[in-house]
Amino acid sequence: MRNEGEKLSREPTPRVLIVDDDRAVRTVLKVNLSKQGYDVTTCSSAKEAIASITRRPVDLVITDVSMGGMSGLELLAHLKNEEPDVRVVVMTGFGSIDDAVRAMKVGADDYIIKPITKEALILIVERALSNRAMLAEIRQLRQSVDEKYGFSSIIGATPAMLDLFEQIDAVADTAARVLLQGATGTGKELLANAIHYKSERHSGPFIRVNCAALPENLLETELFGHEKGAFTGAIKQHRGKFEQAHKGTIFLDEIGEISPHTQAKLLRVLESGEFQRVGGTENITVDVRIVSATNRNLRSEVDSGNFREDLFYRLNVFCINVPSLNDRMEDVPLLVTHFVDKYVKDNRRSPLTVPTPTMSRLISYSWPGNVRELQHVIERAVILSRGSVLTGVILPEVETNPNRKREFMPQGMSLQAGLREYERKVIIEALKRAKGVQAEAARQLGISRSNLNYRINKLNISVKSVVYE
Repeated sequence: MRNEGEKLSREPTPRVLIVDDDRAVRTVLKVNLSKQGYDVTTCSSAKEAIASITRRPVDLVITDVSMGGMSGLELLAHLKNEEPDVRVVVMTGFGSIDDAVRAMKVGADDYIIKPITKEALILIVERALSNRAMLAEIRQLRQSVDEKYGFSSIIGATPAMLDLFEQIDAVADTAARVLLQGATGTGKELLANAIHYKSERHSGPFIRVNCAALPENLLETELFGHEKGAFTGAIKQHRGKFEQAHKGTIFLDEIGEISPHTQAKLLRVLESGEFQRVGGTENITVDVRIVSATNRNLRSEVDSGNFREDLFYRLNVFCINVPSLNDRMEDVPLLVTHFVDKYVKDNRRSPLTVPTPTMSRLISYSWPGNVRELQHVIERAVILSRGSVLTGVILPEVETNPNRKREFMPQGMSLQAGLREYERKVIIEALKRAKGVQAEAARQLGISRSNLNYRINKLNISVKSVVYE
């Protein structure tokens, strides 16, 4: 019977390894730390410690600097290279402070001057393990950001999408302004996010402005800010989106909707990096990268006189045309699987499989709303489905064309066989582009390395044959 108040689950006990050729030191440290609840092991040499960590990983190593054979500094350098997640604290005598300084430069988390009190020892150990937990949390946050805003969140394996990935890779880490052109719902904001988080500005702000959502007077204030008293209701100074985006990226969505007056002010920012708040006289300088997007043909807007030609050329340094879903229908099965998994997880539902007739309907639909429409259809379907099968798919029947031809589905081939053959072709193409590096191929496909390996084995794909054919 569990006592009231006892935790249902506990964090794993931190593992500490003590390395010292002095048996008495090892014993004292082990006793003191074991009493604090740590899982403690000891070694008498650096070589023995390396072998021990290989068999049984640890969270923290406390090592003496001066030992016979491999020194503590050499052990530290080895661990920084081979076991970067392991925290290291070095021990040295009072007369060897220089050794402790060198150890900190190599990457030690802390140092101990012998002899040390029990209280000081515990404080140093807690601090080192806290640093380890903090670094693990930072790494997890970075991974989450990459999953949300990097390539792994952009699903596609058709030639059009692989070309899109290559263009983003090429331009992301430059200072070039980027213009994304594509229909509504194609994922332009997701691409803008990926460009920002793959650039040197990734630690700076990413500020989005929907230029179509605000009337002209409000859009100008939103972009450039205003001074107190600039107009009725301006009771305090307001920093605009350009100031907020300093040292980062500003994403101007639906840039084709802005008025000629706002176009002129925007052009000045692009030319000089300066602007004035509404009602202000002070020139404000900002360092901002601009990524813009539109569902219009801006070249045609220029020709018709609706968009400034000089602004068009300032924005259109690197243009990326985003394909509609109808132009890459072979990606539908990948997208469906991705969104089903996502919304099953988000809604804490049991796993769902997609039956062949349902997938056939999804492939046959024309998707005028592009990926966004597909995403919403799948989210609703997951919520409505019961049991282990996706059953809640609702599509406008007038838009469904069961006889629609797809190049990857030869006449007479069953849907299951067609999808299997298409999956095989997609994986082979990704492996070719990645030159056989499975981790890179998995990244391009938006799946895990283990998932890719499972599919390679299932489809009897020879990676060597793919690379060297």
